[in-house]
Amino acid sequence: MSSKISRLMRIINLIQNSPGIKATELAKICEVSERSIYRDLIALSEAGIPVTSNEGRGNGYTFASIFAMYPLDWTPEEAMAFSLLPGVVKQNLIQTDPHFQTAYEKIMATYNKEQRSQQQSISKLVTLIQSGKPQNKIENSNKFLLPIAESMVKNQTLKVKYETKSREDINDRFIDPYYLIPRESKFYLLAYCHMREDFRTFRLSRFLKVEATNRIFTKRQLDLQKYYQNTWSIIKGDKKIYFKVLFNKNVARYVMEKELFATPKLTEYEDGSLLFEITLNHDEEFLKWVRQYGPDAEIIEPVEYRVMMQEELRKWADMYKEK
Repeated sequence: MSSKISRLMRIINLIQNSPGIKATELAKICEVSERSIYRDLIALSEAGIPVTSNEGRGNGYTFASIFAMYPLDWTPEEAMAFSLLPGVVKQNLIQTDPHFQTAYEKIMATYNKEQRSQQQSISKLVTLIQSGKPQNKIENSNKFLLPIAESMVKNQTLKVKYETKSREDINDRFIDPYYLIPRESKFYLLAYCHMREDFRTFRLSRFLKVEATNRIFTKRQLDLQKYYQNTWSIIKGDKKIYFKVLFNKNVARYVMEKELFATPKLTEYEDGSLLFEITLNHDEEFLKWVRQYGPDAEIIEPVEYRVMMQEELRKWADMYKEK
């Protein structure tokens, strides 16, 4: 899904930057067939994006009427993250709060007419190519989604009260919101934290208070993919841990079908087992994932994690001993 979104966004930018560009050129730049480009152009038209060719199919393409991507430096990931907002919460929030869609439209009304029209087109576009539901349920943090999303649109700094994971510290801080990220039925916010003077990932359910300020921030350069490089899901660490895990044939297929945020090296063996190798900057989320496979997953390296698993198993065995 993400690759198609990226290609469609790129086609929009290419047509915008080079009016009259031909399908053959688009296909070459995007490294797909002309047939794929024609399908993409149809999808764009169906999404309400006014792409047209005055000379007919196969000739130069332009935008009819006034249309422009806004902002021009908005990445496909950022557009997708915000555009998915209604779709992510729709199944859960709309049913209990019929005013959500109206509120979302009011956020988009902060743009001028052309900008608002373009954003609505992106929402339709993402709906067209979206497969399945992003999440089946959303945790109870919906009350902060709208003010955060609105501040993302306006580039407004937020004043928040946040409870740390350990729940031992509650502090006030100013943050600049960049991305809303759905992960495993939870929402996270990637933002620049003025207190830490660096980017931090915040879980929405841990916000106790969110207020928009009058401060307007200028976005810093941020490559989302690079930022989360070697991160298993959402928790970003500063380590470099090389894991080698052997999955037996009973679960190997499911592991290979799993959509992962990090890229492992996979080696299939003749007996059906699978060797899974990956380097990560944090261990917590990965170990939680490995544990769900029980005895069907064996940690080979690092050795200290094998020892840790042995200790856990001893505790389990002691717990279930007959008394």
